[in-house]
Amino acid sequence: MTEKLLALAKTVSEDAISEMRHNPDKLYLPFFGEGDNIFKSGFKVDRVMFTIPGTDFQIYWYGFLIAVGILLAMIYGFRKMRSVGVDPDRATDCIIGGIIGAVIGARLYYVLFSLSDYTTSSGGLDFKEIINVRDGGLAVYGGLIGAVLVGGIIARIRKLKLTPLLDVVGPGFLIGQAVGRWGNFFNVEAFGSNTTLPWGMMSDSTMNYLADNYADIALRSGENVNVYLPVHPCFLYESLWCILGFVLLNLYMKHRKFDGEVFLMYIGWYGLGRFFIEGLRTDSLYFGKIRVSQLVAGTCVLAAIILIIVFRGIVRRSGDYKFYYQTEESAAQLAEYVAYEEIKAKSKELKKKIKEAEASGESTAELKKQLEELRSQTTEKAKKQLDSEKTSEPEKEYHNILEDDDEEEASQQTESETDQSDENNSTEENSDEHDN
Repeated sequence: MTEKLLALAKTVSEDAISEMRHNPDKLYLPFFGEGDNIFKSGFKVDRVMFTIPGTDFQIYWYGFLIAVGILLAMIYGFRKMRSVGVDPDRATDCIIGGIIGAVIGARLYYVLFSLSDYTTSSGGLDFKEIINVRDGGLAVYGGLIGAVLVGGIIARIRKLKLTPLLDVVGPGFLIGQAVGRWGNFFNVEAFGSNTTLPWGMMSDSTMNYLADNYADIALRSGENVNVYLPVHPCFLYESLWCILGFVLLNLYMKHRKFDGEVFLMYIGWYGLGRFFIEGLRTDSLYFGKIRVSQLVAGTCVLAAIILIIVFRGIVRRSGDYKFYYQTEESAAQLAEYVAYEEIKAKSKELKKKIKEAEASGESTAELKKQLEELRSQTTEKAKKQLDSEKTSEPEKEYHNILEDDDEEEASQQTESETDQSDENNSTEENSDEHDN
């Protein structure tokens, strides 16, 4: 198949190749369109977004786009959480922890399957390079594992149901991946084997990479790449696949059959696309001669299909399945969240009024008193929530029993005092009658 492609491939002129060599900061699409255009003549691609004035510290497009992807995913997620019964306040800790876990997991996954690149001449590990993520080296599947693992642990601590949260996180992941993949564009990386399609890209760096890794690519994948032909922009394929997946999963959200189904669909959808796209890439992580991401992607597709079928069967047989947003626990947590938001809104309004009153020379004593009361309510709420989270279920039951006993004892004491009072009143009345 590859030999046939190379035999029928269009050729890139020597002049065009020479121009690419003399303009290493440009990216070309040599087969795009019939006439001359900006894609054929090349456009500048710089991995550096900008340099902070007065310093040598550079902000890369790669990191910036990942941050934008995370931000957009969070905006989407927090808008959707209440619809699945999740308290956004509790979920905040899970999201922050998940992001940290994603970065650590993505790096460890990549390093684990590229240990030779991080080994010193003495045979030890170069920890300085291992933690240097500014030059890339983050694996998506490692990020997913780290995010779900850390986020899941925090969700358990915060007493938050994980499966409905994951239904929101899945489409959010697709947003982040769709945007973040364009960081590979600015780095001119994550490309595939040769292609003569109009969007096939070519640059000095693609030629250098293919020349340096020609033998290794042929040994592992059986592909005999041509250094002087364009390559597949795999990052573009994955970005478009993620956008389509986000649209479909977002539309399906209202039709899910059980909590967690949308996340399983995300796992299956992303795995399906990644399986085929990974087959095109020339920079895959390998375990022997097996592409690691392709193996993981295929496993994810099969696992997602099986689990969806199994859980749908369980839900269908149960006949009375309740989504988390239909439970009393969810209703109580959301009511608490709404009350807290109302307190924050009132507090903000009072602060504004106090500022206006101070500016006009009016008395602010009453307004400050109201603000202090609101702060007391907030503090009390936080304390109750903390106490609730620290107390285990058996302890709660024990304390409830004690409270019931105290109430019963108090009730008995009240009745006793009432009876004693009646007896005293009766004695006094008899005494009065005798005196009369």
